[in-house]
Amino acid sequence: MGGRVARMFRNFNLENRAHREISKEKPKAAPRHAAPLPPAAGSSPEADPVNQRNAPLLALLRSVYVESTDPAAAPAEASKAVTADEAAAARRPLRFSLPGNFPGLAELTDVPKGKLTIAEALKALGSHQHRPNTWTPDRIAQEYSLEPRDAKALLDFFIPFKVEIIPPKTGTAKRIKAS
Repeated sequence: MGGRVARMFRNFNLENRAHREISKEKPKAAPRHAAPLPPAAGSSPEADPVNQRNAPLLALLRSVYVESTDPAAAPAEASKAVTADEAAAARRPLRFSLPGNFPGLAELTDVPKGKLTIAEALKALGSHQHRPNTWTPDRIAQEYSLEPRDAKALLDFFIPFKVEIIPPKTGTAKRIKAS
């Protein structure tokens, strides 16, 4: 109901108000900025200092010698010459895979050297967690064809399955019983 009343007041005497606005005198446009005229076709180049030749700068420009080579061309040619034996040597067979069939995951048979699958990373981290003296970063790097610094970073920054039980502040709080 309020919308109808508001519409009635808004549309009241609409034509007269529109004619009044249209008949008002229009404001004048702001004057345009005076732009310099382009030089005439017959003008001399001595008048414009930008177009004049500067002998010392021209001599310096002639003394500069630039030799350019395309760095992307050399590796592209080398990558084309890789044989099937070299490509197989750059990959290693899969060490460990997750049991079961997971939809959406392609079945891998080999992995590039220096890379790990998620299953292999979890296996390596779990082995190191259970037997840190046996599974050192150097041994993990050797087993999975990794760089030693990458294996050390893997063990330092990824900590799987670490559960910490924080004791309650009060003795009356309920505790989870270990079974």
